[in-house]
Amino acid sequence: MTFQPNAGLDQSEVDDRVERAIEENEVVLFMKGSPMMPQCGYSQRALELIGSHREEYETVDTLESLEEYRAALSEHSGWETIPQTYVDGEFVGGSDVLAELDERGELAETLG
Repeated sequence: MTFQPNAGLDQSEVDDRVERAIEENEVVLFMKGSPMMPQCGYSQRALELIGSHREEYETVDTLESLEEYRAALSEHSGWETIPQTYVDGEFVGGSDVLAELDERGELAETLG
């Protein structure tokens, strides 16, 4: 299931969507594009890493309101870059952090 935002969302709408996605999903990936059409290599890599350990997780396409999503996510994580992965409401990191966890054999446990 992929949550796709509408174009032209204002900051408060995006803030609410980010908050809801983080709270309501065990694992959520905020990415550029969709699982069927990732729009950057980092998002593609994050999808591959998460997908190698989990069948069910949520994705949120940030492209239609990229600056608003970047601002909302930065409030949660302190990071402005996308993709961002959250597990059980906690920020884990982007594709680089996922790759490091995978190399250490810790990603499956991190993703639950």
